[in-house]
Amino acid sequence: MPINYRLYDPLDNKTKNDYLREMIVEVIKWGVKPSTITTDCWYSSKENLRFFRDKELNFQVGIAKNRQVKVEGDKYQRVEELEIPNNELIVIIKKFGKVKIFKRTFKHGSCRYYATFLYDESKLMDWKRDDFRELQTIHWGIECYHRALKQLCGLSKFQVRTTKAIVTHIFCSLRAFCQLELMRIKATIESWYSLQRELSLKVAREFILEQLSPTNSLTA
Repeated sequence: MPINYRLYDPLDNKTKNDYLREMIVEVIKWGVKPSTITTDCWYSSKENLRFFRDKELNFQVGIAKNRQVKVEGDKYQRVEELEIPNNELIVIIKKFGKVKIFKRTFKHGSCRYYATFLYDESKLMDWKRDDFRELQTIHWGIECYHRALKQLCGLSKFQVRTTKAIVTHIFCSLRAFCQLELMRIKATIESWYSLQRELSLKVAREFILEQLSPTNSLTA
């Protein structure tokens, strides 16, 4: 469920990383204690990683293939140049500290790298592939949420131009998604997309029936 968000405004003179850290500070003040932060590589700067650590937050983030890392005692090198046994390895990220790297290889041959940090460093060795996969599943759920906002809740489809109207539209899209998710949790609907299919079929059926001539009408 979305609990905080920001709309980019150039007049704020803030970056997406500024917004990220600002939102995390807010939710912590509200009493929310995130068990883990998960982001893609766009938010894995050393400043953000240090911020997560300072807030005593665990994280699992994507990192670029040229990120400088090293095995303790060795020289720094690009993460893509590392030999990673069983696709997981404890390393030191340059200008940050110790994390566990996981490597994912996809069918077309490309690779992605992820860094896991646990505030209790003693538990890092026991953080295994299954733990990594579980967080990846949660992260994918967040990606699906953003897609559903656009495909089902009309986030990017609006004909207004004023700032106030745009802000209102985006807020309503978020509210619409929350309603869809509550319906899914309560099993009122099978999935977010099932409701869209049912509505589309109903509208299509009613349109067809309206267009049929009396001689060709169907019995409902």
